[in-house]
Order: sequence, then C-alpha cells, then structure tokens
Amino acid sequence: MSLENPFQDPLRFERRIPECTVVIFGANGDLTKRKLLPALYRLAYERRLSSGFAVLGVSRTPMTDDEFREKMCESVAKYLEDSPFDKEVWSGFARSLYYMAGDISDPQAFLNLAARVKQVDDERQTGGNVLFYLSTQPSQYGAAAKGIGGAGLANSKGWRRIVIEKPFGHDLASARELSEKLHEVFRESDVYRIDHYLGKETVQNILAFRFGNGIFEPLWNRRYVNSVQITAAESIGVEGRGAYYQEAGALRDMIQNHLLQIMATIAMEPSATFQPDAVRDERAKLLRTIRILKPSEVLENSVPGQYGPARIGGADVPGFRQEPGVDAQARTDTYAAATFFVDNWRWAGVPFYIRTGKRLPKRVTEIAIQFNSAPHAVFGEHGDETTPNLLILRIQPEEGISLRFLSKRPGAGMKLRPVSMDFNYGSSFGERSPTAYETLLLDAMIGDATLYTRQDMVEASWAVVEPILGVWQEQKFDFPNYAAGTWGPKEADEMLARHGHAWRRP
Repeated sequence: MSLENPFQDPLRFERRIPECTVVIFGANGDLTKRKLLPALYRLAYERRLSSGFAVLGVSRTPMTDDEFREKMCESVAKYLEDSPFDKEVWSGFARSLYYMAGDISDPQAFLNLAARVKQVDDERQTGGNVLFYLSTQPSQYGAAAKGIGGAGLANSKGWRRIVIEKPFGHDLASARELSEKLHEVFRESDVYRIDHYLGKETVQNILAFRFGNGIFEPLWNRRYVNSVQITAAESIGVEGRGAYYQEAGALRDMIQNHLLQIMATIAMEPSATFQPDAVRDERAKLLRTIRILKPSEVLENSVPGQYGPARIGGADVPGFRQEPGVDAQARTDTYAAATFFVDNWRWAGVPFYIRTGKRLPKRVTEIAIQFNSAPHAVFGEHGDETTPNLLILRIQPEEGISLRFLSKRPGAGMKLRPVSMDFNYGSSFGERSPTAYETLLLDAMIGDATLYTRQDMVEASWAVVEPILGVWQEQKFDFPNYAAGTWGPKEADEMLARHGHAWRRP
C-alpha cells in the first residue's frame, strides 16, 4: 500500500539548491531582516540547501561574523511566517552566515569582497557560484554592478547572477539606462529582476488553472469574458516611508510593475512549453499589445487619488500630506486606477480595470473575472439572471479561488440566487505555502527565471504608464480627493460607469 501523499508535488522536493554563495548588499537593512534571511532559513529548515551553501552579508555597519549571526537570529525568530523556529536548525544554518563591512561607493570594498568570496568558497566549498542580491537603494544598482565587474567578481569557474529589487528605473529612459549599466557586467540571462507578487502561490496558480484544466481555457476570451478587475488595496498608509513614496506614487510603485505583470499572466497566450523563456516571451508579447493611451484619452481612462485625514475606529488618521517627511502640498498619487485594453484577437474590446491604493478599507489583492450573462433570461423575473458569473482569484491575504454562479433556491418555484464554490490553499492541501521570497530565491539559485521580469517586459510596462504619468504631472488635481478608510475617489467609480460597470467590493 502506497503512503504517497497525492497532494504533494514530488518535483518540488527535487529542486535542491546547488552549491553557492548568496552575497547580500544591504545586509543590515529591513528587507534582509524581514524577508531574505527568514526565507533562506526556511529553505534550510526544509533541507533544501546543500552543504556547500553560504550567505555573505555586506553593509557599511562594522560587525563581526558572530554579531551578524546574532542579529539575524533575532530577526528570523521575529519575522518568520507560519513556521517554527528550530534552534538546532538555526545552529547549523548560522555557520553558513558571514559578514563584511563595505561601502558600495568605494572600489576597494569590492576588491575586499572578492577576497572574502574566495575565502568563503574555500571554506564552504560553494563551487565558485555566486548570487549577488542588491537589497539597497535603487540609485546604487549601477554602482554596485560596476564595482562587481571592476573587481572581477562577475567572472568565475562557476555561475554569477544578480538580483535587483524594483523600481527598475523611474521612467522608460532611466530603465534603459539601468539596463545598460547592468549589461556592461552581466548578460541579460543572468539579471534577475524580482517581483515578489509573481512568487505568490495564486499568481503562479493562474498558469496551472488556465493551461492545466480543459474546462476554463476555452472560456478565456472576449466571447465569454465581459471584463476583468485587478485590485491591490492596502489599509495602511505610507508607514514612515513618506519621503520615498512622495517620489514614487501608486502608479509607479504598484501598477507599472506588480499589477501589469499580473495582468500579463492573466491575459497571455499559452506557451508551447513551460520553460522560462517561453513563458516570459508570452508575458512580454501581451504587455506589448496593451493599448497605449493618447494624451486626450488619459483623463477619461485613469484616475489619481490622494487620501485625506479621517476618523477610523475611534482614532484620528492623518492624510498623506500630514504624514512625516511629506510635503504639505504634495501632489503624489496614493491611489491609482486605470482602464486598459488589449489589442489582440483574444481580448479585443474587453476592459481590464486596475486599481491600487493606500488607506483603503481593507487589505486585499484579487483578480475578478466577470463573464457575460446568459444570452436569454429563461426564468424571467424569478431568475436574477442579471447577476454575472464571477471567477475570483485571491492573492492576499488568504490565497484561493472562488467561482460564483447561480443556483436554484430550496423550495417551490424556480428562484435563483448567487452561490460560490471556494478553493483555499491551506484547507485543500493541508500544508504551508512557501512565501514569495522562498520561491523566488530558490528559483534564482537554481537558474529558473520563469517568475522574474525581463528587460523587454520592463520597457513595455513603462511604455504603458508613461503617457498617464505625463498627463498627471501637467494637471493640478484637487487633492486630497478621498478620505482614509474609503474605496477611493468618486471619479474612479465614474470611470467604470462610463463602460456600464462598477467596482467589486471585496
């Protein structure tokens, strides 16, 4: 009798990480403490790391290896998500952690780094493989790549890859400039632009849901789909990041990267094989087919917003302009909504509504696909057949999928009402889902770029949002135009109403 768990993916546990050193620039920063080290520890907990594995942290703060290990121990224990902290596992993992102080602006620091990488390689037998992770300010990406190249760190008997966090430039020109600096040292195939949304289980499951099931893909087109809504709502404000956010805004921070990538995953054509370049080719192709808005169309098809002060749950909540580090006359968008159309045979005429914002009523990220109503109302006034079928893919906080359809109510007569069939990751599989950073770090170390963003995708996304940014910068909007704790400005509702639609309330 087989004891094999039918819900457990056997391939998942074959994807062991090869020998390598992960060099983290900005090792004393928040991202390393909250996400990167907890994710790497979890991979160690699951015995996914080889014996020839090491982490070499780099930042300006002077620390010994032991001090770095102690600090990371505190961070992992504090920020580990849905996992036990095992002191024995940590003890073994901690021996793979190293540290050196260095400033990215100092060329000598990279020469010191080259010597330290060799020392760690000799001690841990990492095979000369190195993954450079830039957990730094984006303005330092170019300097870091130049320093790596200048010290000969990009060349070795093993592989060398680099991971960078968004934003990938602040417009199309700067994105291209950044790419040129990276390509002076690394090939495009060795550049991993990380988008943690693509590492979330539900986003990955979009591909399985569409292309692994014969009943859904035939409906995935303009004949059956009426509209698509993608929502990424946050209930929090800027949380002390006002100075950064003031320069970015919601359109740049969320739609240009995360949400357009999700849209591309929803709307892409099936790839011939599930290989990294094949999948990314189709995502890139979809992004290039998104209609570029003319300046005269921008205000009709996009809405910026900025939250103002309000009283929520008995507490006074400041508006964006009252947040620390924010200019009292800031014109930053803390809310952005847009209507996009895809000019291809599959999606012609189907609106894709995307919205994101801070200080909205709840934290939720979801995709809602509305199907066309039945062509004829057979049940008349008792049928409620105007209620559309909805397929909802929940990305956070609780990952899962829900299908809403009409069913007969119990009792006499043919009265229909909407009901839902729900799939929840936790209850269906009975096991913990890996965090996005666990998935993406593992992929980078084994060389699987499927869930990473390629340069042509970055450029296509900037081409979509730049006309919107240009018009918004020329306009003087009456900010703030929505109160904290509400679903955004009324103009966003009016934008959908012009197409005969309304925003779904998650």
